[in-house]
Amino acid sequence: MQPGQSGQQAGADSARFHIRKVAVCGAGVMGAQIAAHCVNAGVPVVLFDLPAKEGDKNGIARRAIAQLAGLKPAPLGSPDLAASITPANYDDDMHQLAACDLVIEAIAERLDWKRDLYHRLAPALKPDTIIASNTSGLSITELSAALPESLRHRFCGVHFFNPPRYMTLVELIPTAHTDPRLLDMVETFLVSQLGKGVLRAKDTPNFIGNRIGVFGILSVFEQARKYGLSYDLVDELTGTRLGRAKSGTFRTADVVGLDTLALVIRTMQNQLPSDPFHAHFGVPEVLSGLIEHGALGQKTGAGFYRKQGKAILRLDPSTQEYVPAEAKIDDTVAAILAERDPAKKLRALHDSDHPQAQFLWAVLRDSFHYSAVHLADIANSARQVDLAMKWGFGHTQGPFEIWQAAGWHDIATWIDQDIKAGKALSNAALPDWAMRGPVWEARGVHTATGSWNPKEKRFEGRSTLPVYQRQVAAPRLVGETESVDTKVVYENDAILCWTLPAPHPTDVLIVSFKTKMHTLSPDVVRGIVHAVDLAETSFKALVIGQTDDPFSAGADLKAMLPAFTQGGAAAVEPIEREMQDMVLRLRYAQIPVVAAVGGLALGGGCELAVHCARRVAHFETYIGLVEVGIGLVPGAGGLTFCARRAAELQAEAAPDAPLLAFLKKFALAVASAQVSSSALDARKMGYLQASDPVVMNRHELLYVAVREARSLAEGGWRPPLPRRFPVAGRDSIATLKAQLLNMEVGGYISEYDFVVAEKVAYVLCGGDVDPGSMVDEAWMLKLEREAFLGLLVQAKTQERIAGILKTGKPVRN
Repeated sequence: MQPGQSGQQAGADSARFHIRKVAVCGAGVMGAQIAAHCVNAGVPVVLFDLPAKEGDKNGIARRAIAQLAGLKPAPLGSPDLAASITPANYDDDMHQLAACDLVIEAIAERLDWKRDLYHRLAPALKPDTIIASNTSGLSITELSAALPESLRHRFCGVHFFNPPRYMTLVELIPTAHTDPRLLDMVETFLVSQLGKGVLRAKDTPNFIGNRIGVFGILSVFEQARKYGLSYDLVDELTGTRLGRAKSGTFRTADVVGLDTLALVIRTMQNQLPSDPFHAHFGVPEVLSGLIEHGALGQKTGAGFYRKQGKAILRLDPSTQEYVPAEAKIDDTVAAILAERDPAKKLRALHDSDHPQAQFLWAVLRDSFHYSAVHLADIANSARQVDLAMKWGFGHTQGPFEIWQAAGWHDIATWIDQDIKAGKALSNAALPDWAMRGPVWEARGVHTATGSWNPKEKRFEGRSTLPVYQRQVAAPRLVGETESVDTKVVYENDAILCWTLPAPHPTDVLIVSFKTKMHTLSPDVVRGIVHAVDLAETSFKALVIGQTDDPFSAGADLKAMLPAFTQGGAAAVEPIEREMQDMVLRLRYAQIPVVAAVGGLALGGGCELAVHCARRVAHFETYIGLVEVGIGLVPGAGGLTFCARRAAELQAEAAPDAPLLAFLKKFALAVASAQVSSSALDARKMGYLQASDPVVMNRHELLYVAVREARSLAEGGWRPPLPRRFPVAGRDSIATLKAQLLNMEVGGYISEYDFVVAEKVAYVLCGGDVDPGSMVDEAWMLKLEREAFLGLLVQAKTQERIAGILKTGKPVRN
């Protein structure tokens, strides 16, 4: 039986399993951030550490909780969640473990310290508590020996990657004694409740992610030395151009911490003496030197890089001095990296005699070589290795995916040639399965039937654990088939209307966009209206959602430019009206419309979402009305929504309360182009409501949204009745203008930002009318259009639009 396939009984047990409270032992960087992500998911946490020697005995844990608010990127989805983490110490608070269903140990990577802690924990645990270690590479089996035999079946490794909120990968490592049903339950919790990508790893040093990833870093060190490339040049070569994290290799090492990197390298060096690549497992001399001088990377302000004022300097290993980071990729190599055909790209790198290209081929070859040699030792299938590098190291594709996409036969032949010529880092031959047999015949390790399992000598399918049935249209690896057999109802160049197959609801229509960043072009806007028409005619509900992020980056400015160039603002006015009509069509549709929001929902994307009957949001949703940044006001109903919503909140709270008190948060958010830092933050801003579900796993978004839409329909949902609502009027315009002026004087907004924000205030307050005047949506939308079109003809607005289209970054003029 495959991991994650313990049968129907395990699925039933998983469904009944609840983790009501978690204990995290160790309030260091990882422990505190694991605690933070648990409370992000609504699970309260007790955070343990040693008793402080002076003052409050919970001082160490309490300080760690307080420091969460200052960390970047933010571990907490909302700062007030810190209150759900209870500080504790091992002397006085062990009794609190009796209320915890899961205990995660996350103390320093010392086997003796961890064992001592387990001896203290064991007597305080309730019989059904799950115990897990967050070790990054120590033996889970050796750790389990410190527990009483009666608890060992409830122990496993749960290795989060840093930072836990943002990195997808969690490795789940059993021992020979771990109850398989417990693993299924923990995996279900990690996937659905914490939103993680879980891999079942074997109990080998550094498991899967760090084993492959750290070897890759060591390869970069060696090949950079061999080809004489500077650290900044290597980072340019091994960043996004190579499909890896933007920070490249050495910047990433600085962020992780050079001492942490050295610790993981030493684990490989000490515990893998027979590895055929062992000669390269030593901590590089330059890394040791930096650590000796206390230069541990970002946390100490210096490592391979150091910031000096606004300048970024990089280390020159020959002089041990920091010099300007000014390296540039050769144009011919840049052209190779820009090649879209992976086969052509890899062949060009392999055949080139340029040192930069030779370096890149060597780094990729080493990754392919090492992954193939050790696949059978560390993982159950090639799929796990590829996902470990994607989820844990931010690679666009894993090593086997790249190899397969570039042509399995050619790459295997070139690796074999390099091994025989002594160019590889080891003379270990590629395993037999890579050069002949089923993988050779299939031209890769990933196929429609599954991924290669070298132990079983077969292609192995994905886990059948019930939680994965919730992952609708989850991404596939190169060579895999689509996860669900969807039915296309309507399609054109702009949109796709489709449904899910049974057992999913087949009477809920889904509409997705085909534009880049899922922007709202005129054709997409018309397509959305057509989708509403289709849903009202033949379906019970409509979901607007994408199979990948973002939800929508807003209006397609490029699509509007030809009309503006030829006919000025007057030619754009019909496009603006069409977008406004579209959001009203959503609001007053005769079937419920649900927006499945994940990633960016900016400008028009935000306006679209707030006009739906409901929103289902991924936790990592960044939503906001940002038009001020390009010198415009929201023009597709965004300000109308804010004004109406403020009036609703006033009515719910106290009708005699000043309307401006409820309007102000919307005004300041729009005027400063504020974007939510999470779905929870979006609720506070008012773009999401308390009734809008938040899901932790991005791949469950459509699953939940479709069922939410179906539930609304079955519950007899009706659209709201059009009603007039009060606006704040001219007095509040004056008050908001005064606050905006303070923001300008304080340097928070520019002079032209003030000009635009003044228009925002005017529209939000309903124009030059008496306070409390009753208006309808038509009145508000007219004010929006006039403000939008009036700003569109301004020179500074046009500068901002040109700048954003050219560089992707806002112009502050």
